[in-house]
Amino acid sequence: MSRRAASWLVLAVVLAATLVVGATGDGSPPSDEERAMRISAQIRCPTCRSQSAADSDAPAADFVREEVLRRVRQGQSEAQIFDYFVGRYGETIRLEPSPSGIGALVWALPVVAVGAAVSGLTVAYRRRRPGGRSASAGDRALVEEAMRSE
Repeated sequence: MSRRAASWLVLAVVLAATLVVGATGDGSPPSDEERAMRISAQIRCPTCRSQSAADSDAPAADFVREEVLRRVRQGQSEAQIFDYFVGRYGETIRLEPSPSGIGALVWALPVVAVGAAVSGLTVAYRRRRPGGRSASAGDRALVEEAMRSE
């Protein structure tokens, strides 16, 4: 095995090990505070609208974080907590749109757009491929005439 191939193999093993360790975590269930922060990171700050409740310093974001933590400690599920905030503030309180109904379009449209772009580029590339067309008899005659005149 060449030195270059060995270095690529070592890099692949390190990358795979890093991905495995990152994906599995430590295996312990998250604490109430960790769970509350993860949920708060998915809820929009009611006043600033450009940040999550976990990232904002606004008083309304403090209320959201405290309410999420209170509900987590009561044993409510993520869905129940989201339902509470959606009922109080509307669907726009969620940073990630719902994967059903109109929200499904937000998830599907980028995939459709990328597929259409790849298809369009494939068609354009095939049309411009050099081996796809042949010169006509008139074109050949013009080239031969130009070569004779040189």
